[in-house]
Amino acid sequence: MSDISLSKAVRSNLLSLQGTADMMARTQDRLATGNKVNSALDNPSNWFTAQGLNNRASDLGALLDSMANGVQTLEAADNGLTAMTKTLESMQSTLRQARQDKSFQTESFVMADIDANDPLLGQISFSGGSVTNTVGVDLIKTGTGFSAAMTGAYAAPTAPVKASIEPGTGVTAIDDAAAQAVIDLEFSFDDGPVLDLGVAVDAGATRTPAELADMMQDLIDASPAYAGKVTISQAAGVFRLETVGNVDGEFTIGGTDGNAFFGDPASATATENPVSVTGSNGTHDFTINGKKITLTPTTGLDLDTAIASINTQLGADAKFEAYDALGGKIGIRAIKDNAGPLTIGGPDADFFGTPAGGVVAGTSGTLKFARTTDEMVAAINANTALKGNIRASNDNGKLRIENQSTQELTVEGKDADGAINGGTGTSTIEGNSVRTGLADQFNELRDQLDKLADDASFNGINLLRGDKLTITFNETGTSSIDIQTKGGDTINASNLGVPTSLLPEQLDSDLSIDALLTDVKAALDQVRSQASTFGSNLSIVENRQTFTNSMVDTLQTGAGNLTLADMNEEAANLLALQTRQQLSQNSLSLASQADQSILQLLR
Repeated sequence: MSDISLSKAVRSNLLSLQGTADMMARTQDRLATGNKVNSALDNPSNWFTAQGLNNRASDLGALLDSMANGVQTLEAADNGLTAMTKTLESMQSTLRQARQDKSFQTESFVMADIDANDPLLGQISFSGGSVTNTVGVDLIKTGTGFSAAMTGAYAAPTAPVKASIEPGTGVTAIDDAAAQAVIDLEFSFDDGPVLDLGVAVDAGATRTPAELADMMQDLIDASPAYAGKVTISQAAGVFRLETVGNVDGEFTIGGTDGNAFFGDPASATATENPVSVTGSNGTHDFTINGKKITLTPTTGLDLDTAIASINTQLGADAKFEAYDALGGKIGIRAIKDNAGPLTIGGPDADFFGTPAGGVVAGTSGTLKFARTTDEMVAAINANTALKGNIRASNDNGKLRIENQSTQELTVEGKDADGAINGGTGTSTIEGNSVRTGLADQFNELRDQLDKLADDASFNGINLLRGDKLTITFNETGTSSIDIQTKGGDTINASNLGVPTSLLPEQLDSDLSIDALLTDVKAALDQVRSQASTFGSNLSIVENRQTFTNSMVDTLQTGAGNLTLADMNEEAANLLALQTRQQLSQNSLSLASQADQSILQLLR
């Protein structure tokens, strides 16, 4: 206060003017700062309360930055998972394309006529490709067919010679003076009928050998079976039966007087034994189911030559073959299961048994036969070791082999002409080049999985590599979230179960491709599941981010409510205070003028 004495009116107006000036200064300060509480002196309670609210808002604001980085980290991981999902889907597409591709290489083979009983032949074998080891399929089968074999060892045809028989000692005459005598002499030729050459000799009569020969010849000529085919003659009492031509067979002597003319075949006395020559036309002749077979001393020289000659005469399309029936015998057997019955006829059919009705019938038994093309197709496709590895089919009578693999397949069993006969010749069938190329594509896509996982990082954190992301939601640290892959494992091709390196042979069969598709589907499900988990985590972080932003706004609004000035109110107050100040100044001026009226009295 001034030491100057002021009048009451002046003092009152001065005090009023000073108060208005203070209020104007405070209002102007509020307008300048925007706060109605600028320090604890203004309002300690509001000041400290607002400070607490602002401090918490500031702490939460700092957490918002961490949340924003967390959101970006999750988005980076989601970008990686999205790209990995597309890559896995591309891998699925590659495998499906491989499964649908059927451009397998094939080769068709002529089926040769093979000897089903040749121990050196009999199989077609497969190796390489997707076939494990070497798998053989028999070209022959067992079945029921007819066969026959010689009853005795084979003998080659001799040179042409007439059949004959003559006694070991001569006969001069037949004379029976006591009574009438009948000569009991019989003969048969080969399997022909028995002919009785018996002639009567009257008592006291004598027949010379020439007369007896003529009488017997008359009987022969009267026989339908032997007329013109057999002659009987004598020379110096030595009788001789002989065929007219070179005919296979031999004479058999019988009757009680056979010994008188030709000796007893059973006699041990050499001089009494007959001299017999087996007749031969110089060939062996018989028929096999009506097919005439002839063996000469050359073509029937020995067992092997005879067998080869018989098979040549039967022809390449024959349903029967000659073979070594052991014991030096020739056998005839069916080599095709549709051969039907076997009948052997002709002059020498008796080589194979006693003819009935002119033929020898074969017997039914188990034999080996060459498989037809359709039977080979069925046998190959039914082989469990080949199923899914190769496929056989009938290509207009040829055996077509399809290599269901990406690797080369070796087929063994060809002859020199390239036909399948069970020989040692081989053929190579190339693998599926399309599936091989798709295997390379699969591997390239797989490599991208690991690269995508490595590149999906943000601010040094890569969730796909198993890094842990911790985001704190409140200022005390009591609310937070830890974000990490399941088990902390890296999301890469290996952990997803995708094959490390797909080999072309893994695409050989549809079954293996289906298994790979299952693995890729499982990997795709795992990636999608992790993406869903990260998506849920992202939703939580974004919700907390929104919540924290709202809390910061709430805290700041609360603090502002405690400290912020109402600018409209303060502006109005300032205007009112300015008016009051002017009025106070006018009032002070009036009061001063009242004091000046004393000066008028002093003048």
